[in-house]
Amino acid sequence: MPRRTRRRPVAAALVTAILLAPLAACGGNADAKGSGSAVTLSVGDTGWARYQAVLEFAGLDKTPYKVKWSVFAGGDLQLQAVRAGALDVAQSSEIPPVFAVADGKANFKVVAVQRANTLLQEVVTPKGSDVHSIAQLKGKKVGYVKNTTAHYFLYQLLRRAGLKWTDIKAAPLAPSDGLAALKGGSIDAFASYGNSIITAHQQGATTIGSGKDILSGNFLWEASDKTIADRAKREAVADLLARIDKAYTYIRDGHEKEFAKVFAAATHQPLDQALQQVEDGEKQRPTTLHPTGRKATTSQQQVADAFEEVGALPGPVDVADFWSDDLGPALRKALAS
Repeated sequence: MPRRTRRRPVAAALVTAILLAPLAACGGNADAKGSGSAVTLSVGDTGWARYQAVLEFAGLDKTPYKVKWSVFAGGDLQLQAVRAGALDVAQSSEIPPVFAVADGKANFKVVAVQRANTLLQEVVTPKGSDVHSIAQLKGKKVGYVKNTTAHYFLYQLLRRAGLKWTDIKAAPLAPSDGLAALKGGSIDAFASYGNSIITAHQQGATTIGSGKDILSGNFLWEASDKTIADRAKREAVADLLARIDKAYTYIRDGHEKEFAKVFAAATHQPLDQALQQVEDGEKQRPTTLHPTGRKATTSQQQVADAFEEVGALPGPVDVADFWSDDLGPALRKALAS
């Protein structure tokens, strides 16, 4: 597919500044067979160290390689870390990779697809707001987390309400900044996900739109080209993803209530609320890991095309360019074991 001239890659100094904060707040290591392991995987997560917690909860964290976990505000920042060489493996929705490659040549590939729930993907208004629908956002200042699921489902919700992106005063904000702006009244609504939506509701926010039925439920695992080229690391990534898949199976096998305690503590919410979210999420779409495939690639291409149509990208993006089945054989074997 022809491409237009791309923007220059983000400057190294800017990337370094962005990466310092999340990498300083890294989680612990999963080191199973002593510190002599030759392989160390640097793996990203969003919002809180959920995958590390899931593995520890299921007793699957004792790996024959080291895992260095780092928590980021979104998958977009994880991919910036991959591109800067600070992460081996990232996890994101379908949206961040599209923007990452549009800004320069990708040095990563999508190597696996995680099917998961699309709850807590919402547009919220602050307590006491007189805005009760998406249609009422016309002329309003709306915060959103740029280059993420929030960016995509906000655009689609506006479209369904008969509005254009230009009908709102769109304000790109990080989740924490968006929460502060919503509470302080400097924005009229906020499109976000995960912990920020949980916190917004704790502050009295009201949901006026949801990405639940807009998002595909495909969450992508990306690995750097350097990681994929390293056989030992490639096999470690496959093993780690298979462990995550098995950990979620363990949770669904009658351990939701116990895991909800971990979730509640990490997200600072009441136990009954956390349990409801765990149960509702796994009921809507059980968390499962899969090798890459044509159906998932096609789904992301539709997302890329939508952003290109609205003018959010400098030109067309062919997502097949950054999908790979290089992890497929090892992942299939690990999932089946």
